[in-house]
This record gives sequence, C-alpha cells and structure tokens, in this order.
Amino acid sequence: MCLGIPGKIIEILDNPGLKMCKMDFGGVIREVCIETIPEAKVGDYAIVHAGFALNLLSEEEANETLSLLREIAMLEDSDTEPLDQ
Repeated sequence: MCLGIPGKIIEILDNPGLKMCKMDFGGVIREVCIETIPEAKVGDYAIVHAGFALNLLSEEEANETLSLLREIAMLEDSDTEPLDQ
C-alpha cells in the first residue's frame, strides 16, 4: 500500500538537475523532487510519496487529509488491547 502525505512548499531550491524544494510536513522539513509539478510555487501544497511530489492540492484538501491521518494515529494509539483475546 502506498501513502501520499500532504506537505507545504516553503522553498524552491536552485540546484542543477532535478527541480527540488523544501517542504514542511507539520514541522518536519524535507527535500522533495517536484519535477512532476513544474508549476509548483512557494506556499503550494502537494501530495508526496517516497520523496516525489505527485500532484498539487488546495490548502483545504491538505488540512482535511492531515486531520484524517491524525485521527487514524489517535485510534491506533488508543487500541492497546491485544488481538488474540
């Protein structure tokens, strides 16, 4: 299963070769390849998988997805009962 995580572009890097940027994933900053979305600019949100931006999305869509991921994490944290009972 693949999981794309939304992040916010905070800086477009001026490096030779692949078009790269720095993205903020809720306080975690990572470099991401944005070759597939050449129209991307600082402030845009994108879905990222394995270090590659797949597509742009709105801030509303990004926040909704992040909220759902937080909900899933909270459900997993609260599930402390062993499965073999």
